[in-house]
Order: sequence, then structure tokens, then C-alpha cells
Amino acid sequence: MKSKALLTTVTAGFVALLTPLAAFAEEAAEAAPAAPVLNTGDTAWLLISAALVLLMLPGLALFYGGMVRAKNVLSTMMHSFVVMGLIAVQWLVVGYTIAFGEDKGGFFGGLNKLMFSGITPDTLFGTIPEYVFAMFQAMFAIITIALISGAAAERIKFSAYCLFAVLWSTLVYDPVAHWVWGGGWLSKLTPAALDFAGGTVVHLSSGISALALILFLGKRHGFPTERMAPHSLPLTLLGAGLLWIGWFGFNAGSALAANGIAALAFTNTTIAPGAAGLSWMIAEWIHTGRPSALGFASGVVAGLVAITPAAGFVTPGWALVIGLGAGVVCYIAVLIKAKLKYDDSLDVFGIHGVGGAFGALATGAVATVGATGLIMGNAGQLLSQVIGISAAAAYAFVVTSIIAFILDKTIGLRVDKEDEIVGLDQTQHSESGYNLF
Repeated sequence: MKSKALLTTVTAGFVALLTPLAAFAEEAAEAAPAAPVLNTGDTAWLLISAALVLLMLPGLALFYGGMVRAKNVLSTMMHSFVVMGLIAVQWLVVGYTIAFGEDKGGFFGGLNKLMFSGITPDTLFGTIPEYVFAMFQAMFAIITIALISGAAAERIKFSAYCLFAVLWSTLVYDPVAHWVWGGGWLSKLTPAALDFAGGTVVHLSSGISALALILFLGKRHGFPTERMAPHSLPLTLLGAGLLWIGWFGFNAGSALAANGIAALAFTNTTIAPGAAGLSWMIAEWIHTGRPSALGFASGVVAGLVAITPAAGFVTPGWALVIGLGAGVVCYIAVLIKAKLKYDDSLDVFGIHGVGGAFGALATGAVATVGATGLIMGNAGQLLSQVIGISAAAAYAFVVTSIIAFILDKTIGLRVDKEDEIVGLDQTQHSESGYNLF
């Protein structure tokens, strides 16, 4: 009996000792963040989205290629295609780590992800493999530098463009992407600067950089007195359609999950460009007396640009407003180009620079999903957007100017006058876009 009582006492004491320890362990388990778990639906959607964004490159090649003269169609399309190789390699080697490596002072990522160091097939970024995230972001880096090429079309050396592409992506795109998406200083503002899919990172930075580049490059021979009409608007319209399709991956994929926010971004990416195409067309119709196919296509792209920073932050009604405004604002920006007589060959600054800034400001004004803008009483959000726009624009303009200056003084940015008159297809590539006779 005594031994049974002793056993009971010891057992009770042991249970009493373990109870608080078990409770403590339970509380610690609840407090600890859950380990990331692979979601196959999210992964499948991001794989598709990455492919859709890459589809934008041939879309952009057709869009730009149709707008230049026939003697420059191949050289212009090559600007979109060659960066698929250049930036794919640059992104692996150093681009990804600058954009998404361990934060260094808020301005760029460290070298901990150099050559994708530390990433394996089992490494997760949220609910998707980090390889998938890295490749999705690679497509953004590729399309951004290709956008700039439209401003320099018909007169830039191919060798200079290739060097410019690698330098600009490394020194401008990658740091700005880190500021906004990689844990940099713009993401740490109170409130954080909003850019759902790249209004500031992609479009504003490329549009402002295009303006800086053409100031060093100069005007095309014969501009603005010589007529330089697009040689194939059907190619341009086809390219605009492919861009719109690819943009669904661009915007809806930026939710990084197959969820309701992706569905919202997908919806807004249908409404805003449709509205912008109509508003540009109507503005042009009133101004010139005729609606044009090029005008509608340009309006669609302007709407796609403007909704990009807002896609997951605004309701469809506000997407309609943003689209209508973007079509008119960007049309006016293109008209001003004609007044100021600077030679932005394919209106990169007027559509991407102005459209990106307009969209970023609109996001700060009318955000209601996952964030609050000015209309919800949050004036600070609009201020953060202004800070982001100003900082990205100033940085991109200054660094692009330095890159352009160095290249111009070393290998030269521009082809010879005689080569420009003959056409860049022949003089840069010894090819012709059309061999009908």
C-alpha cells in the first residue's frame, strides 16, 4: 500500500511539473510562424504567368516593328529579342541578387543570391518554388529594357544597345526593383509606396530613361520634316493584342497566388485598357476628325501601363476611371512631343513614362483594396506615391544619362548618317525584313 501511495504521489508530481511545460510548448507553437507550404495551384498559375509575360516580348517586337520604316523592321524587332538572351544571363549572374538579395541599406540587395546561390528545387518563396518566383521576376526585367528600345529606334548602334541593356538593367532596373519589391526603402515608407505590378519599377523607369537616352542620341535624320510613317500597322495591331494577352500574366500573376486578388487584377486588366483605347480614340477623333487604328492600339497600351501599379488595389469601377484618364493624358503627352520636337521614335516617354506616373498617382488616390488612398482619407498614401515617383524618375534619369554619356564617348551610340539612310537592317545585320523581289 505504501509503495502504491508513493507511486501515485510521484506520478501526480510529474504531471504537475509537465503541465506548465506543455502549456508553454503549446503557446510557443502557436506563436511560431507556420513553415511555408508548397501550393501547386499557385505554382501552376505563376508558371503560366511567367510564360505570358515572356509572350509580351514578341508582342512588343511586332508592336514596335510595325511602327518603324520597312528598312528598320528587323533591327527594331531584334532589340526586343536579343534582351531575352542578355538579361536572362544577367539575371542569373547578378540581377536577381541585386533586386531580391538580402537588403543592404535599403538601396540594393546583397550578393547572397549570386548565381541563384542557396536556391534549390525545394526552396520556397511563400507558397511557390523560389525558382518560379525568380523566373517570373526575370521576365519583368527583360520586358523593361526592351520598352526603352522604342525611343531609340532607327538610329542606335546594335552593339551600343546591347551594352546599354546590360548596364541599365544592372544599375537602374535592379536597384529600383529592390526599393519597391525587394525590401528596400520605398517599401518601408509609412505607408509603403504601392506598385502592384510595375507602374514605377517598369514603366516610369523605362519611360524616363528613354527620354534621357534620346537626349544623347539625337534626332533621326530628317526628323521632323521628313514623313516617317509606320510601314505595317497590321503588325502593330497584332503586337498590341499579344501585349494585352501577356499583360494578364504581368498583372494578375503579381498576386503571386491563384486567388481573389489575381482575379481582381485580371478584371482590371480587361477594363482599364479597353476604356483607355476608347478615350484615346475619341480624343483623336475630336482633335483630328478621324479615329485611327494606331491611336486605339496606343490607347490600349496606355491603359495597360496606367492600371499596372493599381491592378490589385482598386475596384473595377476605379479601373474604368483610370483607363479613361490614361487614354486622354497619354494622347496629350504625345501631342506635346510634336510641339517640343524631341525625337522619341515610338512614344515611349509619352505612354510609359507619363502613363506610369499617372497610374502610380491614381493608385495613391483611389486605392481601396488591401490599402487606402486619398479618397478613403489617407493623404499619406498619395505622398508616398509622389516620393516613389520622384525618386525613381530622378535616379533613372541621372544614371541613364551617365551610361549614355560613357557609351557615346567610347564606342558611340549612334550609327553613321549614311548607315541610317540605308537602314539598320542592312547596315547592322546584313539582312532585310522583306525580300519580295
